[in-house]
Amino acid sequence: MPDEPPIGRSREEEAGSVGRRCASPLCYPLLLMVARRAEALDTQLAGRIFVKKNLVFGLAISAALCLPAFAAALQPGDRAPEFSLPASLAGKDFHFSLRAALKKGPVVVYFYPSAFTGGCDLEAHTFAQDKDQFVAAGATIIGVSEDSIARLNQFSADPSYCAGRFPVASDPSGNVGVSYGVAAVAGRPGLKDVRGDAIDHGFFERTTFVIGKDGKIVAEFSSKADHLTPDAHVTKALAVVQQLAHQ
Repeated sequence: MPDEPPIGRSREEEAGSVGRRCASPLCYPLLLMVARRAEALDTQLAGRIFVKKNLVFGLAISAALCLPAFAAALQPGDRAPEFSLPASLAGKDFHFSLRAALKKGPVVVYFYPSAFTGGCDLEAHTFAQDKDQFVAAGATIIGVSEDSIARLNQFSADPSYCAGRFPVASDPSGNVGVSYGVAAVAGRPGLKDVRGDAIDHGFFERTTFVIGKDGKIVAEFSSKADHLTPDAHVTKALAVVQQLAHQ
């Protein structure tokens, strides 16, 4: 067992007790000095343990704060998570089901930051413009953002953007984006769209997935990783579904 003083007695008290049993007049001062030195060492050791524990805890917190909010985007060969979301087509809301859409053929799921913003407006306009070519390849288009369904009812019907040609879905919680590993950032107070209306939601990183009829991802690309302009997402997605149509 460790040579520790009895509970409730300090090392000085214990040294005094031993000193009283020591015949030499030098014994007590020597024992007291040793006891105090031992207690100082204990204090230093405890301090080091405390510092180390706090350092480890601090590093753990720092690491947690540095972790990305989302995992890496799903890649070709991964199974696409099924989802069902409120959506809008030509100003009318309905419920979009990925499972139901896949029964008809491949599906292009494109995540975008926000309706009525420059790049997203161009992307939507280009998808609307090329819609017939996607249909010829047997593909369905669905846009997904954190916009409210009220904003999307306007966006889907606007002749300058979706023009009633394809649906856009509302994922206000961002949960579907999370399941696909799509990065997102929180909105900031004071942001406004091209109409001057406030934007009160988060923003997905522009990312497009082409999903095969078997439910597996065939292609994935993002503006950040692949350095694509918004309309280039449409061009690449169309090329993929046309290739699938000829297999």
